[in-house]
Amino acid sequence: MSTQTANIGTAPGLVGALGAGRMGRGIALAFALAGSKVVLLDIKQRDPIAEAQLEDDTRAELYANLTMLAELGVLRVERIEPVINRIHFANRHAAPDWLGRLDLVFEGVPETLEAKSEAFEYACRYLPEDALLASTSSTMLSSELAKLVTHPIRFLNAHWLNPAYLIPLVELSPHADTAPQAIRNLIAVLEGIGKTPVVCAARPGYIVPRLQSLIMNEAARMIEEGVATAEDIDKATRYGFGIRYAAMGVVEFIDFGGVDILCYASRYLSSRLESERYACPSIIERKMAENNIGLKSGKGFYDWRSRDPVAYQHQALGYMVDLLRLNAMLPLRDGINM
Repeated sequence: MSTQTANIGTAPGLVGALGAGRMGRGIALAFALAGSKVVLLDIKQRDPIAEAQLEDDTRAELYANLTMLAELGVLRVERIEPVINRIHFANRHAAPDWLGRLDLVFEGVPETLEAKSEAFEYACRYLPEDALLASTSSTMLSSELAKLVTHPIRFLNAHWLNPAYLIPLVELSPHADTAPQAIRNLIAVLEGIGKTPVVCAARPGYIVPRLQSLIMNEAARMIEEGVATAEDIDKATRYGFGIRYAAMGVVEFIDFGGVDILCYASRYLSSRLESERYACPSIIERKMAENNIGLKSGKGFYDWRSRDPVAYQHQALGYMVDLLRLNAMLPLRDGINM
């Protein structure tokens, strides 16, 4: 590997968000709230009046978001101005000078190949060769977009979830030629501002969108079929489904309940509903055959053999109780939180 990505450290000197839309503004806030200087770059050709209007609108939205955080008790009012002062705005005329000094750039222009191609061509013209470059695309694969950039070893996708300044998760999706050091450096940068990065292959849907699209479509399908109302589906999500998966991850939950439980439920549902939609993937059938069915067998998707099952269950239940209490969902009995 070349030394192109070696000097991108855990605390970059200057971060840029290419595109001043909702995602760019959210990323700018995330870094500014963590104490980093960041520049919002708008490279679209605009007349002076339109440029000034965009900057005004951007600053108004940033102030509104920070004010809301203050009203929610997350941020002290006197900190709003210092956070805003860490965010700079650069139009197409000023962008080249800023790009030449950046250590890390997140591209967040509209989701069209034309817009991406133009943005990358412009940015790569001025960016240092050792600057990390990440696309926030939710639909285009890093393996496709890498063809549009110079020095693709420093390129990968970084999919933020809205609101980007609040949601901890960022899904990183490198392509085959992304330098391992570039991945490690971006993970370190994101962890340094309090984010939780995960890495996934360059496949459609990342992790969260692929899971949530299935859930959302199934919810809509149940309404269509008259299974339940929208209100009751949302109650079920908030008070049952969601709270459990906030306490433990989906795969952890499979092991906790048992791979066999999932397998039997899938077999039943696939026989009563659409078989392809509910059929077990082959990995589930393999684990059934190997008797690797989770916590109760000592091994599932995770290896539980070195864990104390009672201590783990106590910890998992503690997470759930904390979440229920935080969301005022613990049932009351005799005036005591149960």
